[in-house]
Amino acid sequence: MSKGKKRSKFHIIIKKMEPVRDRYMFTDNRHPEKGIMSAALGVISVATLVCGVFFSYKNGGQALMQYAAGAFLAAIFSVTGLVLGIMAGFEKDIFRLFPNLGIILNSVAVIFVLFLILLGFGVV
Repeated sequence: MSKGKKRSKFHIIIKKMEPVRDRYMFTDNRHPEKGIMSAALGVISVATLVCGVFFSYKNGGQALMQYAAGAFLAAIFSVTGLVLGIMAGFEKDIFRLFPNLGIILNSVAVIFVLFLILLGFGVV
């Protein structure tokens, strides 16, 4: 310090605001295995149904027996995935991403299968 300038006892320290991403949040939440399985079954069933409809379209509107078997398996997968997603949704201390994703995908697949069945009977 120079002779002419005295430093005050009271000086202000300005602290820069820390970004939010640098803070840690510790939690006991986890991704439930049933929810992950539900989301995986939902993706498989929706993909199977979309592929079955696409290949039937490419075949001139005639669905082969393999496409019907795939749709049947997709219906079983989607009902199983829907049940698993609902069961995972009732667990405590979990992240809700995979159970909700599984419920949505499997519900879409079940509704699509019901629509295809009604379309086959000529109701729609």
